[in-house]
Amino acid sequence: MSSTARTVAVWGAAPMPFGRSFRDQTLRMVVRPTASGSRARLRLSHLYGTGELTVGALSVAVEGARPRPVTVGGSPKAMLGPGREVLTDVLPVEVEGGRDLTVSLYLPDATGPTTHHRDAFATTHLSPPRSGDLTLAPGLDGFTDPGLRSWYVLAGLTVVPAGAEGTLVAFGDSITDGAHSTVDANRRWPDLLRPDGLAVVNAGIGGNRLLSDWTDPAGVRRFGRDVLGQPGVRTAVVLLGVNDLLGGREPEGTAVTAEELLEGYRQLARAARAARIRVVGCTLPPTRELDRARDAVRREVNGRLRAGGVFDAVADVDKALRDPRDTGRLHPAYDSGDGLHPNDAGMAALARAVAPHVRRCPAAGPAAPRGGRNNHVRDHVES
Repeated sequence: MSSTARTVAVWGAAPMPFGRSFRDQTLRMVVRPTASGSRARLRLSHLYGTGELTVGALSVAVEGARPRPVTVGGSPKAMLGPGREVLTDVLPVEVEGGRDLTVSLYLPDATGPTTHHRDAFATTHLSPPRSGDLTLAPGLDGFTDPGLRSWYVLAGLTVVPAGAEGTLVAFGDSITDGAHSTVDANRRWPDLLRPDGLAVVNAGIGGNRLLSDWTDPAGVRRFGRDVLGQPGVRTAVVLLGVNDLLGGREPEGTAVTAEELLEGYRQLARAARAARIRVVGCTLPPTRELDRARDAVRREVNGRLRAGGVFDAVADVDKALRDPRDTGRLHPAYDSGDGLHPNDAGMAALARAVAPHVRRCPAAGPAAPRGGRNNHVRDHVES
């Protein structure tokens, strides 16, 4: 993925393994760019694939318009080998922040399990098996809603920005991913941020942990790919660690300590500063799922984060979301019902807690060595 200083990511979805398989079907997915720009390109991912993936045709449509074909290297189709990602050619549309894009992919051959982003909280429409290429079909002609709420193969969108100076990446677990927010409403807390001069990319993964692999690579391992590897990234917001407290260490499941979590945060902060990326940390919100001992670890972590010295700034998400009458629980007005995930109102409160710290966050330290921060990603991306 070649990029210039002017290229920024304006939408993204962290790749995950074991997505659904398709054959001779067309997917129609909707994404919402967070900044305007020209020379837009899509990133397609086969990062977790085991065989070759054929994308037989692609199209894109600005909200309300007819789909237009998209090429890759001048070809109407794209071939992705295992572990590879590709950028499309420049899209035949202008991208406007806040205006939906509809992206359609035709998958002619049996895909096997696809690289996907499991929890999109957005509807993906699908054509029936053996329905052929419907990428240029208007509206939803020929498509059904089979209950898919994931993005498949599609992993990013970049532009040469019309106004944004860079990208903010929200890095976290299911709370950042948008769990329990309203489907198709774009009410995840990163959707609600409006940082001056920055586009926003959501790099949340449901179930993700800071320190240990579980369903996906640990936060300390995927930070390079999902944050530092984003074109134009200038700021990262980290809200991660609740699942470490809930699940403990793997495989033994024993409780993590406050010092272990803090050292994980320090690793992220060091990597960000070396790449001249500002990093905002978030205190860990309360959940009724923690026993007294693990909640004590959460409170210790939060106190030490508030004291400073780990991140460039700290957003007190705990204070914003907790019930003042019972500080180990979410405020009832913000509880989606499971005691862990905020509802839409809670997502808005969380965004309000983060927003001022994004604006105040100081510039980071010295730059990384030339080519240092993105090599691990660039090796797997073709332009």
